[in-house]
Amino acid sequence: MLWIAALASNFGGLVQAVGAAWMMTSLSDSQSMVALVQSSVTLPIMIFSLLAGVFADNFDRRKVMLIAQSFMLVVSILLAFMAYEGWLTPWLLLAFTFMIGCGTALHNPSWQASMGDIVSREELSAAVSLNSMGFNLMRSIGPAAGGAIVAIAGAAAAFTVNAFSYVGIITALWHWKPATPQRRLPRERMGSAFSAGLRYVAMSPNLMKVIFRGFLFGLSAVAILALLPLIVRDLLQGGAFVYGVLLGCFGAGAVGGALLNAHLRARFQNERITRAAFLAFAVSSVTLALGHHYVLSGIALLLAGAGWVIALSLFNVTIQLSTPRWVVGRALALYQTGVFGGMAGGSWVWGAIAENFGADRAMLVAAAFLIVGALAGVSVPLPDFTELNLNPLNPDNSRHLYDRP
Repeated sequence: MLWIAALASNFGGLVQAVGAAWMMTSLSDSQSMVALVQSSVTLPIMIFSLLAGVFADNFDRRKVMLIAQSFMLVVSILLAFMAYEGWLTPWLLLAFTFMIGCGTALHNPSWQASMGDIVSREELSAAVSLNSMGFNLMRSIGPAAGGAIVAIAGAAAAFTVNAFSYVGIITALWHWKPATPQRRLPRERMGSAFSAGLRYVAMSPNLMKVIFRGFLFGLSAVAILALLPLIVRDLLQGGAFVYGVLLGCFGAGAVGGALLNAHLRARFQNERITRAAFLAFAVSSVTLALGHHYVLSGIALLLAGAGWVIALSLFNVTIQLSTPRWVVGRALALYQTGVFGGMAGGSWVWGAIAENFGADRAMLVAAAFLIVGALAGVSVPLPDFTELNLNPLNPDNSRHLYDRP
């Protein structure tokens, strides 16, 4: 029930994302403002992820998720109302999407850390892939549906659909009663919890490698998602429905990538898979910049979607397998800070380049950065899972190693 409710919530979020991105193309002629829609969603994840990770490690994760989902429900209702009344401005739209991003930032570490509480270590990789596949299954349907809703009924209707989508996940979380292990240590103070998480990650070379590569991937790969509305409007001469269908192609590719994950991990080293994901995005970026055709763009986005889910799920699993349970929420939060910080900064950078030189040239520059990200693996390779049995021999005492002033 919880997984199905999460799928419905993801569907609503993707419909809302299409509505917000396309509404910005009608509210502003600035290409930077269009790209900033992506920044407004990812920036709060960068800013607040560590705080959310502290909450995930020290408080009831179910209650944290309930608070986050309820907050996003309220914001989404207000956004839909403002859109119906015609009161939205470009900056007000960015403010609402930023607040939804804040709710996502609070929710994500608790949701992801809960997987390690539900399944065993051996099943964790499959659970992360299943969760990612579920999200991207909705990503193959939601954007196309969102494009149709925006084209037929307007962006306000898309925002309303998103508001209703929170009801299911809030209900499922309310009735979900996970078995929580008895806490044998006192709850960490907020300041020491922050510093313990930072020190643990700083002293873990594998975690630092994953965060660095995740940052590079987010910085360069986000160009496709940030500039796709401009590519559709200016290069393909399409509308909201075309934008939704092409985003759906990205999601369909991501589903394919999720299905291939286990097979790829069994045959190839993690670093080789990561480089392939970077290069797949580079090829997709070049195709979108030069293709100027619906079919070519759809194929490019299928490839990009596969690379997206393969890379990010691999990073996520590596973080979880590298980290003991007492600090996993903070480790995931710092990883998200790196990835989404790259996305937020990248969205602004690619929007600024598109504003001055055009979306096609911005995509070509992003492709060059993706190639650099692949080559970075020569000096900063991703570790393999066989190297990641890093749980401390005495988990209860290990925390004190990181609580020292």
